[in-house]
Amino acid sequence: MKYRLYVDEVGNSDLEASEHPNHRYLSLTGIMVELSYVESVLFPALEQLKRRFFASHPDDPVVLHRKELVNKKPPFQSLLDPVVEAAFNRDILNLLATLDYIVFTVVIDKLEQKTRYTTWRYDPYHYCLAVLVERYVRCLERKGAMGDVMAESRGGKEDTRLKRSFERIYSDGTEFVAPALIQAQLTSKQLKVKLKSANIAGLQLADLIAHPSYRAVCCYHSRQALSDNFGGKIAAILEQSKYYRSPSGRIEGWGRKWLP
Repeated sequence: MKYRLYVDEVGNSDLEASEHPNHRYLSLTGIMVELSYVESVLFPALEQLKRRFFASHPDDPVVLHRKELVNKKPPFQSLLDPVVEAAFNRDILNLLATLDYIVFTVVIDKLEQKTRYTTWRYDPYHYCLAVLVERYVRCLERKGAMGDVMAESRGGKEDTRLKRSFERIYSDGTEFVAPALIQAQLTSKQLKVKLKSANIAGLQLADLIAHPSYRAVCCYHSRQALSDNFGGKIAAILEQSKYYRSPSGRIEGWGRKWLP
């Protein structure tokens, strides 16, 4: 079986901006899905949802994006109708609960990293990506499977930085996973990068989940209850059945990881 990890980020990797409350954290979320399942179930399910609520057409497909959905911006203006919004929320939560996928979320407190390590300046994005890939590779190993990794395009220089970071992990390994194991489980040393307009189902799923999962990890770390809003409902689904777990069922350190 071949899997793909679809990666989405919340925040940015700029250490110098970490003292600003809105830029203190960087989070990477990976959604692991078996590729034949993407073709047979995930993609058709999302397309059906988009046709039903947003009149998506194959020649001009609607691409789900959390920020525009939340703000009900075009092409999601139908959600301005409370009845339509309630129906969409119900259906998307049902999809998120029933689809087959595994979630990994890594959050780094950049201010804590900057304060704690005055001489060590490990790039926050590379640090998070390395920890994410470690868990993905270990999960592939447990399943006796192989896979690759895909992220949404951020633009020329940014895409080059992401690809170089991934190639370093593939060739050098990480502090806890040897390069031989990473190379045995991953089918490519190249990070696949796709534009949002490419209508990739896995990237859309990751986009819907990344921010609620980031908020949930922050809540768990600070011992706060999950919000009862829509994002909190998504987080509850992840907690119930989607986060990667240890053989004994532990999520912390497996499906959720706080850094440094």
